[in-house]
Amino acid sequence: MTWSDLSRRRVWLPLLFLAGWLSTAHAETPREKEQPERPNVILILADDLGYGDLGCFGQQKIKTPNLDRMAAEGMRFTQAYAGATVCAPSRCALMTGLHGGHAPIRGNQEIKPEGQLPMPAGTVTVAHLMKQAGYRTALIGKWGLGHPGSASTPDKMGFDEFFGYNCQRLAHEHYPPSLWRNSEQVPLDGQQYSHDLFTAEAVKVIRDNRSRPFFLDLSYTVPHQKLQVPDLGPYADEPWDPKLKTLAAMMGRLDRDVGTIFALLKELDLDRKTLVLFASDNGAAYQDELFDHSGPLRGRKRDLYEGGIRTPAIVRWPGQVPAGVVSPQVWAFWDLLPTLADLTGQPKPAATDGVSVLSAFRTNEPVDHPPLYFEFHEGGFQQAARIGDWKAVRRRARGPIELYDLRTDPAETRDLAAEQPDQVRRFEKFFEGARTESPHWPIREQPRARPAAAKPAAS
Repeated sequence: MTWSDLSRRRVWLPLLFLAGWLSTAHAETPREKEQPERPNVILILADDLGYGDLGCFGQQKIKTPNLDRMAAEGMRFTQAYAGATVCAPSRCALMTGLHGGHAPIRGNQEIKPEGQLPMPAGTVTVAHLMKQAGYRTALIGKWGLGHPGSASTPDKMGFDEFFGYNCQRLAHEHYPPSLWRNSEQVPLDGQQYSHDLFTAEAVKVIRDNRSRPFFLDLSYTVPHQKLQVPDLGPYADEPWDPKLKTLAAMMGRLDRDVGTIFALLKELDLDRKTLVLFASDNGAAYQDELFDHSGPLRGRKRDLYEGGIRTPAIVRWPGQVPAGVVSPQVWAFWDLLPTLADLTGQPKPAATDGVSVLSAFRTNEPVDHPPLYFEFHEGGFQQAARIGDWKAVRRRARGPIELYDLRTDPAETRDLAAEQPDQVRRFEKFFEGARTESPHWPIREQPRARPAAAKPAAS
């Protein structure tokens, strides 16, 4: 039964700081006694889901009734941002509270035979924060921020339980030969759909921890490639390209299992005790006219235009987050860490680019947000930033700046750089100070930038 069936800081912090900050992680603190009803927190992260892929964000072809209902019973954010335009740096921003100018992972960088460039030992994560607050922490799904045996595996980065893919490249295969449970590799027969295994594991985590506060990062791998799904469901008879039917069915399966999670919360009487956040890790990887994945926005995955970095974010917490609200509050993945620090009554770690947006979640009162910063390293070096309603995109190292007014032109169709030289200079200065140098992520002077994303027709 589904739910719808039921009515400027550096990240490489000294190890001594981490040890001191976490020294009471397993001890009962006075704050825990004072706040016995701390909410559970579930983060549901889709992989390569576009801004326009949900019904509540304008999708017409793919049905997402459970996520639409989540939005109706919670708050939908039209100006929320992922951490980056590709997987690993976006997830690093989510984990560390650092944007792409300060985070240790600023791009996808594979480590063979399995895994990615790890975060440094001593990195403080959201999971560390929640453990410090007395939460049981679990990551189900994709990690992509280290390799087996490195200093940056989930069990070393604050998670009590991990089941899923350590390597994001291997996560392209939804019928994997093996997955990881903590530090042990679990062989599979290649016939089991990993998404279904993740849902079953998430159900177990919730049941096992129903009597104590828990933080669950449910990091699904759909609808990321490959295009694979056990059945096409309601899309089997649609007169579409077979690939598009598979893609739609993958999204439908995601929606179905979001419903499964909410049904379980109701069954266990945890519904009003649980804050649930939904988002996608970056823009849509696919581009087709049928589904219009980016909706009204320009660009997609691997672009720094809005379609590559805005995420279809929804927050639900009955009795605490107002229902049926559409919020223009600007926030980004690096705000999660300070927001959860605020939620659990902990001081915000010094090394964070984020701010707490908890009051925006609970009261819909706007929070003044500092400038947003993004960078992208594949095929060269690109930057983007948002200051107020102004958005700047620089598509090659130290190249010309494109300037857009998102208040009047969210589709980024009119470059106002020639008309607004003062704003261009403002962004030039901001770009100079927005990042720290990193040996892993140098500024490349001779990029091989892809062609500019197509601009939507002006409305």
